[in-house]
Amino acid sequence: MSQTQGGFTKQKARNIFWGGSVFFALLFTALIVNTEQHIPQRSHAADITPAVVRGKAVWETRNCIGCHTLLGEGAYFAPELGNVIERRGGEFVKAWIKAQPSGAPGRRQMPNFNLSEQQLDDLVEFLKWTGQVNTEKWPPNIEG
Repeated sequence: MSQTQGGFTKQKARNIFWGGSVFFALLFTALIVNTEQHIPQRSHAADITPAVVRGKAVWETRNCIGCHTLLGEGAYFAPELGNVIERRGGEFVKAWIKAQPSGAPGRRQMPNFNLSEQQLDDLVEFLKWTGQVNTEKWPPNIEG
């Protein structure tokens, strides 16, 4: 009996490999296209104001991500801030930043960056915008 009568040949294996590769490449491409179409609605890109851009610059130049997470990215030394405006409000956030370091014994201390009122307002606007990004309920714990 020859191997070509119903056996698994090299040609069949090659066809399965190439067929599967093409199928998954097309599937991956469709998923990328679908995701790219939904990003502007999920990120609220139209709501990015000059204050949000300036607030992001404050976030980056003070290396806030070195201690905090934002939408799950960053360090886990300090709380998640993706939903901090929803949890605490903008005025609380500004007062908290101004009051640092708190000097409370046994607590991690945030440095005082001596931000101006404009910088604080811009940072709050940036954090407010990040709180509107559709993260599909991330972080799962409202307290970050």
